Amino acid sequence: MEIKNRLLNIDLPKGKSAFLWGPRQVGKSYWIRSHLPQAIVIDFLKTDIFADYISRPSLLRERYADTKQIIVIDEVQKIPDILDEVHWLIENKHCAFLLTGSSARKLRHGHANLLGGRAWRYTMTPLCSREIDDMVLDTVLISGLLPAFIQSPEPKQELRSYVADYLKEEIAAEAIVQNIPAFADFLRIAAITSGELLNYTNIASECGVSAKVIRSYFQILEDTLLGFRLQPWRKAIDRRLIETEKFYLFDIGVTNYLANRTPGYGTPEYGKSFEHFILMEFRAYQAYRNPELPIYYWRTHSGIEVDFILGQMEIAIEIKTSKRIVEGHLKGLKALQEENKVKRAILVSFETEPKILNGIECLHWTDFLAQLWEGAII
Repeated sequence: MEIKNRLLNIDLPKGKSAFLWGPRQVGKSYWIRSHLPQAIVIDFLKTDIFADYISRPSLLRERYADTKQIIVIDEVQKIPDILDEVHWLIENKHCAFLLTGSSARKLRHGHANLLGGRAWRYTMTPLCSREIDDMVLDTVLISGLLPAFIQSPEPKQELRSYVADYLKEEIAAEAIVQNIPAFADFLRIAAITSGELLNYTNIASECGVSAKVIRSYFQILEDTLLGFRLQPWRKAIDRRLIETEKFYLFDIGVTNYLANRTPGYGTPEYGKSFEHFILMEFRAYQAYRNPELPIYYWRTHSGIEVDFILGQMEIAIEIKTSKRIVEGHLKGLKALQEENKVKRAILVSFETEPKILNGIECLHWTDFLAQLWEGAII
């Protein structure tokens, strides 16, 4: 598998600034080197540069007030006070910045200056199918879609380092987590339950901490861009709907490593990983093509479910790993159609030939993703 050009496109008017958010190792720094070779880059991961600016944020103004080049500040969240200097330079010297970050936690909790709309916002996700040549699905469903893992001959070693050095140490330190063993247990259980309905009480009992602490741990994952919530569709005519959110970690490989599983075709774990993969395609499409696109799931109290809804009940999508689709696979989509007008209902599976069954489109996953990225789904 080879990585093609990334889909991220930042085309700023002269003098305009932007934030670029994304988890660590999704490829932000590589993208900057490739697309902004003339930029001034200030990297707060370098200890000497960090030490200079943490003690004197005013150095930014002193050094670059008269520059005409775009200024990149990498991992800007490490020194929140630098944003006051950025604000001054934008307002008074018309400087242009690209501010990258892998965590919004310190910025939000420290009430940092987020520039009041003076900077556009972009997001970078892990790789998606459009960015990989000759993608091998079974490999992706085990190792995930972070660039370093895709290209590594030893993806498991990369995952081990990422989890040990970054997730368990740096994230815990940034969030001032007191109970590191409990946080490590939480990460494992969050991975095992990724894609399931959030149940703070059950997870708390597994970790030996309170439900309030578990809520704070999930918030840490969100703030550091390592996980996200999937909201339920709540508008119903007749049925009682589940109103509980689901939570997903940001990468399939990280999820599987933390959960200590190697999904093989035909197992429930394989189905969960494939559903996660399709969701991450939607997240990438949202980031690069349609930032306003809402993504939901639909589930009744009796357990009838549709995996994803794109838009305001525009496209309903069910995910199956079966190689032959029969009417029984359509249960959730048919129940949804009975009470809601859905523009399109699509079942995505491993069946090779497209067909229409009871008015529901059945597409092979490769055909579905091709249509998604060509703009033919939504």
